[in-house]
Amino acid sequence: MADPLAVLLAARGDAVLESHERLGDATAVVDPVELVAVMRFLRDSDGLDFEMLTDLTGVDYLGREPRFEVVYHLYSVKHNHRLRIVVRLPEDAPEVDSLVEVWPSADWMEREAWDMYGIRFRNHGDLRRLLLYEEFEGHPLRKDYPKERRQPLIGPRN
Repeated sequence: MADPLAVLLAARGDAVLESHERLGDATAVVDPVELVAVMRFLRDSDGLDFEMLTDLTGVDYLGREPRFEVVYHLYSVKHNHRLRIVVRLPEDAPEVDSLVEVWPSADWMEREAWDMYGIRFRNHGDLRRLLLYEEFEGHPLRKDYPKERRQPLIGPRN
C-alpha cells in the first residue's frame, strides 16, 4: 500500500507548503489556490482513492497570521488510509474554493464553517446559515466574538 503523504509530495509537492506525521496521522498544508486540484488528485489517483471527505472544520488562531485554517479529513475505504489536509486563510479574507463539486458531502460542512467562523467558500452555490438564523450577527466560534453579546431571537419569516 502506498504512503498517501509520500505520493502527494511526489506528484503535487509544488502545492504543499509543509507536511508532517504525528502519532500515525499525516498532514499536508496546501496552498489554498491549489486546493481543488490537490483534492481531485487525492480522490482520483489509483493507490490513493480518497473517496470520502469525512470532516471539514474551521479553526481560529486569534493573534496569528494567517488567522484561520480549514481542516479536511479524508478517508479511503478501499485502502483504509487517512489524510488530513489544511489550508491557511488570512483574517482579512478568510475565503477558499468550495469542494462541493469534488465531494457533495462538503455542502453542509462548508455551510457550518461559514456560519460559525465566517469562512467563505467560493462557488458553493448555497452558502447560508445552517445552525443559526439569518439575522444573527457575527460568527460565534471566532475567538474574538464577545461571549456576553446578546442576540434577539427572531421568529419564523412569513
